[in-house]
Amino acid sequence: MFTFEKTEIEGVIVVTPHMFGDERGLLKKTYEKTIFAKNGIVFTAIEELETTSKKGVLRGIHMQTKHSQGKLMRVVRGAIYDVAVDLRPGSATFGSWFGITLSEENKKMVYIPEGFAHGCLALEENTTFYYLCSQDYQPGYDTGIRWDDETLQISWPLDKIERVIVSEKDANLGSFLELREKLEGMEKNV
Repeated sequence: MFTFEKTEIEGVIVVTPHMFGDERGLLKKTYEKTIFAKNGIVFTAIEELETTSKKGVLRGIHMQTKHSQGKLMRVVRGAIYDVAVDLRPGSATFGSWFGITLSEENKKMVYIPEGFAHGCLALEENTTFYYLCSQDYQPGYDTGIRWDDETLQISWPLDKIERVIVSEKDANLGSFLELREKLEGMEKNV
């Protein structure tokens, strides 16, 4: 049976998949539209991505200003620290973040609804994770927040890695305050 655990940020839900194991191995069901909907996750997958990262690779914190992507994240090898930042206008938790370790061992998944920025840090070598997205990638609307933003103060588990590895694109992302101004400006023009 699936289990669904609500978090302190409305809409972000930790999911334990339905699993059956015996001497042959393990069967794991990671998504069933009807069961998810009954538990508050109305989600239709448009695309699935697979990423493999070296230990210390930090991806994000990404979002799309239009065609926002809801995501269902899971790890099949290794471990990541996964972070969601609430950027929904009018949300009681706007600017708050939620973080969780997803791993091959704990088999947990996290659902991040549309309206959030997302990032993750690989905690082990050759960590492979999958994510289903509710919208396709739209490079023209892609933006984000620096992983080490002073306002957000995300508690990344940096003690579990030797060094942080980020892409040039991610190293040049702006601050939370800059993104907030950009989003507020977009709302005024709608």
